[in-house]
Amino acid sequence: MSQSYNPEMVHDKLGTQFYRPVSAAAFPKHILRYRNQSAAASVGLEGLSDEDWVNHFGKFNPLPDNFPEPLALCYHGHQFGHYNPDLGDGRGFLFAQMRAEDERLLDLGTKGSGQTPFSRTADGRLTLKGAVREILATEMLEALGVSTSKTFSVIETGESLQRNDEPSPTRSAVMVRLSHSHIRIGSFQRLNYLDDGAALEALIRHVAKHYYAHELAVSVDADIAVLAPALLSAASAAIAQTAGQWLAAGFVHGVLNTDNFNITGESFDYGPWRFLPVFDPNLTAAYFDRDGRYAYGRQADAALWAVCRLADCFIRFCDKEALETVLKAFFQQMEASLAASIAMRLGVAMPDDPADAASLCRALFTAARTSGYGFDQIFHDLHGGVARRGNYSGPIWDELTGILGGISTKRSDPFFDRETAVSMTIDEVEAIWDRIADDDDWQALDAKIDDIRAMGAALRA
Repeated sequence: MSQSYNPEMVHDKLGTQFYRPVSAAAFPKHILRYRNQSAAASVGLEGLSDEDWVNHFGKFNPLPDNFPEPLALCYHGHQFGHYNPDLGDGRGFLFAQMRAEDERLLDLGTKGSGQTPFSRTADGRLTLKGAVREILATEMLEALGVSTSKTFSVIETGESLQRNDEPSPTRSAVMVRLSHSHIRIGSFQRLNYLDDGAALEALIRHVAKHYYAHELAVSVDADIAVLAPALLSAASAAIAQTAGQWLAAGFVHGVLNTDNFNITGESFDYGPWRFLPVFDPNLTAAYFDRDGRYAYGRQADAALWAVCRLADCFIRFCDKEALETVLKAFFQQMEASLAASIAMRLGVAMPDDPADAASLCRALFTAARTSGYGFDQIFHDLHGGVARRGNYSGPIWDELTGILGGISTKRSDPFFDRETAVSMTIDEVEAIWDRIADDDDWQALDAKIDDIRAMGAALRA
């Protein structure tokens, strides 16, 4: 461990009504496929040898001064609008907690680490394809400035899995993610469902103290009638920010159930996600989302609906009006986040006037939809006012180019001189996986990650 490794266990202090101690599965093989060195460096773990890496993140030997045994977390949630009390960590657990370089409290949590008391009839495993897809999702989202968990480690485990939604038998893996909390809206819903007001207040105070102490407008020790709406305000703003970032990234999460909303607003837990090939508000990611509940253009509504379910859990503590005031600010916060993210991708300054910012977003989306151009290609071509503007002339582009002409432009990075944008269509994802599945060829994945990170560095520059 480097000197910056700073373990700090806090979740176990809540008590066993919030989690169940579990053991990791014993896997027949441990083949290290991916280790995120930049994420590891942020928590002082970049110096681990590959052998030690596998021991901790494949065999789950405890990290020094951290949890002696993993914790499977308890939660409920609404799934496609229907309440389900039979949830919880069914194939994952909280493995470690530590402070990052920026003093944020971070979790190392797993996916595919074996069965838990919440697994029911499931096998507790993760397909290797699912792990590869999560690598690609988190790398792309991070590069595009979305608040996201980071895929920390993927280790192939040598088991053959049967799945209904991909060719089987298929290869297996265990994944570790680095995330800013694994406490979900569904964690609060469970306690509200159980009518356990004391535990609900304890969780509110826990989250306020460990995740929002510097953002809250009140003291973390304030009366619960004051603290509850303050925490809702902070969490709602964080979720609104992420929802706006998703839309600017052209990202479709796919399953925006309340158990998939992190209380810190960080996007995580990627299953049937998609990125827009072209602008299409009706694009869905999950084949089972037959009504389009979580389509690209309905994600902000889904996010607010989830925040409302969190507010339901707080009504016992404070005036309903105080919570409603918080909720009314959601769309304004989401739209501000969307505009800032759109401006970042275009390489222009964020308009000061909210009306001008809204006009920028509206003009971009209208032109993108009418033109049918590649969603990522539009941003790439227009970034920083670089050339290729000739492709963006004519009536459908006049409003957008007129707005951009009146906004100060940042100096474009040489990365944007290349002709083709970095994208992440489903066809690209499948092609990367096919090379792994057919020939155990990981070069396409490595090349795509390099490309994504180069784009992210250029956007940040």
